[in-house]
Amino acid sequence: MPTYQIDTQHAGAHFKVRHMMISNVKGEFSHITGSVEFDPANLATAQVQVSMDAATVSTREPQRDSHLKSRDFLDVNRYPTITFQSTKVVPAGEHGYDVTGDLTIRGVTRAVTLHVESLTPEIKDPDGLLRRGASASTRIERKDFGLTWNAVLESGGFLVGDDVEITIDVELVRKEQ
Repeated sequence: MPTYQIDTQHAGAHFKVRHMMISNVKGEFSHITGSVEFDPANLATAQVQVSMDAATVSTREPQRDSHLKSRDFLDVNRYPTITFQSTKVVPAGEHGYDVTGDLTIRGVTRAVTLHVESLTPEIKDPDGLLRRGASASTRIERKDFGLTWNAVLESGGFLVGDDVEITIDVELVRKEQ
């Protein structure tokens, strides 16, 4: 079965969450590693392993990023990585897949399903390496992972929304067989 490594220079995990119930704040994790074992003819054997360096969180606002790294949120000193380990891969639509697995954030593990909207065909790059790309998305409740910090607004509602939309874009390089 072909095994692919995530090309860390061409990968990103992005998130979006409501701020003060009026707008979305977007951010990303810039250091993603992992592997994908994938044979479209035998999905039962597919495996996806992903690890993200929690300290690479960036919302382009240093003060907010520092708060996200603190014990109030990701607590990167105690929980330096966010991980995903697949448990099942099934077809979803004509060109998509649902990848169910265990997502661990801040030491809390919950089952989530990543919806892979696109998996590109394999191509040969200028260096002769075989590559393909994939985009996946999911939505989580941050409180399910112990991310409970919030502040009540004077006008009602909360400073930080509960739903977090996650999008992952990766370029994969096939390992030599």
